[in-house]
Amino acid sequence: MGYFKTAVLMAAMTALFMGLGYLLGGSGGMVIALVIAGAMNAFSWWSSDKMVLKMHNARPVSGNDRTGLVQLTADLARNADLPVPAVYVIDTPQPNAFATGRNPQNAAVAVTTGLMQRLSREELAGVIAHELAHIKNHDTTIMTVTATFAGAISMLANFALFFGGRRENGLGIIGTIAMMILAPIAAALVQMAISRTREYAADKAGAQICGDPMWLASALQQIQSAASRIDNDAAERNPATAHMFIINPLHAHKRDNLFATHPATENRIAALRQLASEMGSVSARVPEPPRGPSSSAPWGGQNRQPPRDRSGPWG
Repeated sequence: MGYFKTAVLMAAMTALFMGLGYLLGGSGGMVIALVIAGAMNAFSWWSSDKMVLKMHNARPVSGNDRTGLVQLTADLARNADLPVPAVYVIDTPQPNAFATGRNPQNAAVAVTTGLMQRLSREELAGVIAHELAHIKNHDTTIMTVTATFAGAISMLANFALFFGGRRENGLGIIGTIAMMILAPIAAALVQMAISRTREYAADKAGAQICGDPMWLASALQQIQSAASRIDNDAAERNPATAHMFIINPLHAHKRDNLFATHPATENRIAALRQLASEMGSVSARVPEPPRGPSSSAPWGGQNRQPPRDRSGPWG
């Protein structure tokens, strides 16, 4: 169902883009718009991962790192039947993570130092598994394409407002102006709807990769609590990348709504709790947030044990 909904939304985005091109230049404009979109998508598909990692000042982690992050990622990637992605760390106290890359063979997972400091090993495993699920589901490519389309629609709309569209398009001047204003808004709504759909799918697949849905549920609770209080300066400077993170880094509203890039965290936790029940997980509750850090976790994180079983790749 998730892929069907994504396909419908992608088709709507394409139709909106071509329709705007038609209003701007007739059938010729529609073809030109499609060619421009293809060229922009090809460029984004090839180089978006490097651009995003650079935007957030991500630094690569070598295979002999002392944190165990690379080995943890490799174990989970093997569990997901994926090539091991490149691993990056972003120096920011906000706990968060994202995946990028044009395909599983050229993918990267980036986590923040805040994430490594605050989560237990199992919770971190749940987060990395979620990001690996995005890679496995090719969500990184889907979101790159939709972001490019949304940007191209805004570009065409601005161009049309400044230089005017076809006078004989049947909508009249008022209708044409309304279309030029509403098209970028509609594109943004479609982009956000796709993002929310893919997050739910990655939560489910990630839970299956790590072995216990409650590891991820516990991590989401911890991340949401901290991310709502801690700024991510790089994300604030580059809000177009917000949809890539596991939790919105821009302090979004809690409820699912048209303008949210992520589903409500409480809804995601509820879905994971239901999945845990279906999988027969021993856990039924997300633990309360801890009151203080401990240095006994493998990477300086908090010494908490979220609900777990022994089905994970290191259990």
